[in-house]
Amino acid sequence: MTSQKNRILIAEDFEDNRIALKLMLKLAGYDPLEAEDGRQAVEVTQREQPDLVLMDISLPTMDGLQATRAIRANPQFQNLPIIIVSAHDNEQAHEEARQAGGSGYLTKPIEFEDLKRLIEAHLAG
Repeated sequence: MTSQKNRILIAEDFEDNRIALKLMLKLAGYDPLEAEDGRQAVEVTQREQPDLVLMDISLPTMDGLQATRAIRANPQFQNLPIIIVSAHDNEQAHEEARQAGGSGYLTKPIEFEDLKRLIEAHLAG
């Protein structure tokens, strides 16, 4: 692995959640980027080209599933890992996330070890 830190976009509208995720990612050795809404998540992805996206479903201006579809519409991001993050933990929510182009699913509240394990698995290929 290179010495360059993997950049991970946190798409989350609640500042406290963004701060907590940002701290978790920094502790795990990643370089976090931030977006406060779905539209901003799409823009930051296009501009900064992160290595992975943590996408909350409930976002203003454009929800996380719409933002995921918009990101996937760009052929450049077909293989970008996008982990959908939600408080909903049922089969319908998981299926909607898959259909939108989500690579994985993480249920809130987020446990640090679960987050690390999921990110490592997706970055490894």
